[in-house]
Amino acid sequence: MLDKNKVKLGIAPIGWTNDDMPDLGSENTFEQCVSEMALAGFTGCEVGNKYPKDPVILKKALDLRGMQICNAWFSTFLTTKPYEETEKDFIKHITFLKQMGAKVVGVSEQGNSIQGTSLSIFDKKHIMNDNEWDMLCSGLNKLGKVADDTGISLTFHHHMGTVVQTAAEIDRMMENTDPKLFGLLFDSGHLAYCGEDYMYVLKKYIKRIKHVHLKDIRPEVIAKVKKEKKSFLEGVRMGTFTVPGDGAIDFAPIFDELAKSDYEGYVLVEAEQDPAVANPFEYALKARKYIAEKAGL
Repeated sequence: MLDKNKVKLGIAPIGWTNDDMPDLGSENTFEQCVSEMALAGFTGCEVGNKYPKDPVILKKALDLRGMQICNAWFSTFLTTKPYEETEKDFIKHITFLKQMGAKVVGVSEQGNSIQGTSLSIFDKKHIMNDNEWDMLCSGLNKLGKVADDTGISLTFHHHMGTVVQTAAEIDRMMENTDPKLFGLLFDSGHLAYCGEDYMYVLKKYIKRIKHVHLKDIRPEVIAKVKKEKKSFLEGVRMGTFTVPGDGAIDFAPIFDELAKSDYEGYVLVEAEQDPAVANPFEYALKARKYIAEKAGL
């Protein structure tokens, strides 16, 4: 069981409103989203497209509900744009996170990413050359120093359709980045989606994992995505992802490994679905019940 004094439980707003496909959940307001998060028993969340941009307004709304921001996605373009462009936007981003009391930032390299395109998620992924790997890893080390100087831990979100998706790509990135400045955002769903051994990745990098996404999958939907050469976003609409306890992943070993390693930080439910099909409050409650049973949180 996870230590309640060290591990906090959060949920992402992407189940209520989708940043990549704004029509999914367009009817759901920010106030409904954070109120239902709190009502379902979560204390942390990430940031969605309907959240107020003013830190004062946002913090007041979250404080009223006993919630706090624990992370917010940041897109890097270290392989396709000058480093300085990414750093400038990154500083603004982590300044906001610092104001909100967050301890980590999750970044994802979007240079040559196909996650937001109509391309087949299994057939068209970009494979980086040595020069691109050098740009990515050196850039991440620099951003890690910037984040560390601000009191924020830099973590990397491996993601379907991006240049760091597989276990081998995670290995190369982790081997060429500074453990003191750079950590991993572990996402069970994305590793399971592409057929990787998520427990291998978890165990290998457990000491560098600073943030955890709890995402479950529906293998029958993924098989259809693969067969029909669907894109990542088409797969989301079809229901590739769901909350822990509703899909194929057994999270008990994940929780056991986190507990054994004395993990400290957030574990966060992140399961983008069509809220018109999968009621976000219903699925938040389902996830909360499952995590209480399996992790003791």
